[in-house]
Amino acid sequence: MSAYERIKQGRTEAIAHAEGQKTGARVHRVEVPEVDVVAIRASTGLSQAEFARSIGVAKGTLLNWEHGRRRPTGPGRVLLAMIAKRPSLVGELLE
Repeated sequence: MSAYERIKQGRTEAIAHAEGQKTGARVHRVEVPEVDVVAIRASTGLSQAEFARSIGVAKGTLLNWEHGRRRPTGPGRVLLAMIAKRPSLVGELLE
């Protein structure tokens, strides 16, 4: 099967799944817990500026999360949940 045919098949299966048809495709759901950004940053021992840089967000974004004005979503929330379990994660992987 060519790459085009595999992509076309995947597209067809995705549309069928979205329409509620049984396709045999496996769906994985991962529940990401709520995160306490202040506690997570504190566990790393980093300042706000250092922590924001280490996870690739603006310091203002981090401040908004810490003060409850905004909540991390999507990849940011997943990364923070991972750091909550292993505070040294970012340093280990990016050094």
